[in-house]
Amino acid sequence: MSSTSSAGRGRPARLDRARTVDTALDLLDSLGLDDLTMRRLADSLGVQAGALYRHFATKQDLLTAMAERMLADTPAPREGGDWDERLAGLARAMRTALLAHRDGARVFAGTHSTGAHTLRFSDTVTGVLREGGFNDEDAGRALMAVVNYTLGHTLEEQAALRPGDDDMADPERLRRAVESGPFPHLAAALPTLTSTDFTAHFEFGLRLLLQGLRALGASGARRRAGGGGAGSA
Repeated sequence: MSSTSSAGRGRPARLDRARTVDTALDLLDSLGLDDLTMRRLADSLGVQAGALYRHFATKQDLLTAMAERMLADTPAPREGGDWDERLAGLARAMRTALLAHRDGARVFAGTHSTGAHTLRFSDTVTGVLREGGFNDEDAGRALMAVVNYTLGHTLEEQAALRPGDDDMADPERLRRAVESGPFPHLAAALPTLTSTDFTAHFEFGLRLLLQGLRALGASGARRRAGGGGAGSA
């Protein structure tokens, strides 16, 4: 039995990094982030848990690789069109990528991947903004605003839909709390606040973000037209 174990378990050659990440994502979908452990991943791969650390020094390293993999299939924005339409498409693509996996936003949050897929996505967003007339500083901050908004919204969306979570957002609990007290303004907004149409919620916030960016871009264009020069745009 020991010879079989040494031949069939824990060999570096059996561990492929890409396959390991894909297996981790499959486990994430079936178990959720809280129950995804290095030991369970090793069992699914048929190796000893210690073998995983040849590729991932910590579980956080694994989560970063998983986050990187999530953005692998985000489509490039269509050629042509206004910059804000292309930017909206990229934000929607990121949300779709995170929603494709259970707890996808929780995995992605705080990883700060510098892998090729993440950098390609970020470079594309920044390029759309620069081509739209934003200076380098504003483009960088707008990139962070778009990513942080999309990630934060999707975190809340997936938390509200998480099965078996006693702390999940409960529309009826909110309704009872509002209706039991003197909160007339919240009561008036309850149909929206308790709605589970998360796409509508996302699109509303995205419109606000884009309107702010358009105003910023128009302000920069006016400064340039007034002779402020490229450095003050």
